[in-house]
Amino acid sequence: MEVKAEEIVRAEGLCKSFPLSAKLRRIEHTSKTRQIAVDGLDFSAYRGEIYGLLGPNGAGKTTTLRMLSTLIRPDAGDAFVCGHSVVREPGRVRDKIGFMTGELKLESFFTPDYLFDFFGAMHGVEKAVLARRKRELFSRFGIDRFAGVKVKNLSTGMTQKVSLVVSIVHDPDVVIFDEPTNGLDVLTAKVVTDFLAELRAMGKSVILSTHIFSLVEKLCDRVGIIIDGRMIADAPLGEFTREKSLETAFFDLYHAVKGEEL
Repeated sequence: MEVKAEEIVRAEGLCKSFPLSAKLRRIEHTSKTRQIAVDGLDFSAYRGEIYGLLGPNGAGKTTTLRMLSTLIRPDAGDAFVCGHSVVREPGRVRDKIGFMTGELKLESFFTPDYLFDFFGAMHGVEKAVLARRKRELFSRFGIDRFAGVKVKNLSTGMTQKVSLVVSIVHDPDVVIFDEPTNGLDVLTAKVVTDFLAELRAMGKSVILSTHIFSLVEKLCDRVGIIIDGRMIADAPLGEFTREKSLETAFFDLYHAVKGEEL
């Protein structure tokens, strides 16, 4: 008998718009006062898989992840993480997720050692568990030698690694990454992608946004194609590509969608 996969994240009709300034209205040659970023988005992600949200810049990927992470509230719709509503139970959702973005700014005068303890305490991690997590993660990412160095004196790659470990200090069930390899050198990018695969092997659920086809092909079990804030396709990777390259399948769909609008 086929075992049904456990749904961990479910988005239902997520919508989000933002006000357009007078300057942007002039640039865009529009009289609209709001810009729709996400328009009725539905999708599901399952335990022990990596879900890739793929689309061009400005498609609504980051806005979607920010709603899932409770950083911004949807205008309409809802999403559920481990059964908890991002609208009604944001605190319960935050207990279950780790969220990493390139926009996470660490205070420059703190050290990785201090930051890890600070975020651990914020999440209520017991001291003994926190110490073990620190040893494991600092060793895994080569941070241990830099534990006492202020962030302002770390390389970009090391700072990104520190951002990663503090975002998962509480060993979350769901890990959400916005452009996980953006701006990283090839060595650090490989460390991060290898770790994402390890998280999947541990039974974690990973949701990542990207516009990099090779990253999705390498890591993702399922893919959601988002264009102009709408989910155009949502399927297992092989089912979506159907023996094409992901790049070819994406642009076939993209041109079909944009062509319908002309």
